[in-house]
Amino acid sequence: MAAGTKASELRELNSEDLVAKLREAKEELFNLRFQAATGQLENHGRLKAVRKDIARIYTLMRERELGIETVESA
Repeated sequence: MAAGTKASELRELNSEDLVAKLREAKEELFNLRFQAATGQLENHGRLKAVRKDIARIYTLMRERELGIETVESA
């Protein structure tokens, strides 16, 4: 995933792709936490970015579940 995936990019994905992105982000977060625990992590800001990406994906999934449609401002 890119450093800070935008919500507008995620909104274009279908549900299966969104779940795949979530799985990928969780795997990356696991690897980053492992690196942090062993002292090998070089970019500590990446942890925060990946956590925010995961939260953003969960938010979009919940919006779709509730049928909430948000309009992106141009």
